[in-house]
Amino acid sequence: MAGRFTPRPTRTTVRGGHVAVGAGVPRQAAGPGRVRDHVPDGPLDLGLVLGPLRRGPGDPTFRTTPDGSVWRTALTPAGPGTLRVRAAGGGVRGEAWGAGAEWLLERLPELLGAADDPSAFVPRHRLVALARHRRPGLRLTRTGLVLESLIPSILEQKVTTDEAYRAWRLLVRKFGEPAPGPVPGPMHVMPGPRAWALIPSWEWHRAGVDDKRASTILRAVRVAGRLEETAGMEPGAARERLEVVPGVGPWTSTETVQRSHGAADEVTVGDLHLPGIVGWALGGDRDADDSVMLSLLEPYAGQRHRAARLVLLSGRVPGRRAPKMPRWDIGGL
Repeated sequence: MAGRFTPRPTRTTVRGGHVAVGAGVPRQAAGPGRVRDHVPDGPLDLGLVLGPLRRGPGDPTFRTTPDGSVWRTALTPAGPGTLRVRAAGGGVRGEAWGAGAEWLLERLPELLGAADDPSAFVPRHRLVALARHRRPGLRLTRTGLVLESLIPSILEQKVTTDEAYRAWRLLVRKFGEPAPGPVPGPMHVMPGPRAWALIPSWEWHRAGVDDKRASTILRAVRVAGRLEETAGMEPGAARERLEVVPGVGPWTSTETVQRSHGAADEVTVGDLHLPGIVGWALGGDRDADDSVMLSLLEPYAGQRHRAARLVLLSGRVPGRRAPKMPRWDIGGL
């Protein structure tokens, strides 16, 4: 689910309501970056908007600093780039470096939710209305990049969040390239399709990635161009094309378009926790399955993803009834 609630540092926290502040301080710039200012048409919370792009506290492509800046790297069609976003006066200032700098700045407004329309959302439950009132700066980001959301979503299939975040961190650090610009500590740009395709089998194993997930990524990068084309398609059509790749199902395709397209109505199905959370918050049913969840979200047709995210941001979740899933490190076998 792209965007979670805040109470504890799990998958839910790092993807939404709170972006932990890193300890690093930006180094002095080797050269000035390109700059663009953007004035949003309403409240904007950088943590809520960009938090879903962060894959764990050690994500080498994402960092925040004490001055409130959010840094992210991206492999754009024009090449690798680094983007720094921070509040400036009554708006937001973006500064970018690298071959992809101009591409990143051109799409800065969409990244910050300019293509999203929060006013189209009408709360139907008191809890949702209260969450919206408390978080007026929630906007749905749209990156326009598909693989950068698809690959980490594949890594998150059927494993614990910690395992997936570790795999992403290790693989990007080892096979990605250093981020351009005066980044606040070590940051990397994710590998390109060819670099993913050339990762040896033992490196997938060392990162804790089983053959099924590795094979799915390899199949995806072989058709990377066709998948990136989906950024210009409607979310439903984009999901259909993504799911042509064996190993990419509804859960993975939805997690992808929520970020790449800013899809307000694409609610995640097949998730281990989300149906129970939504069921408990909106219907008092902690054992709800996908069908019950979708029924409860039906009044929000067209805005179901936003509604689910507000439920998660409300922090109303059922108590844990079982131990956490154990972490298995296949790299140690």
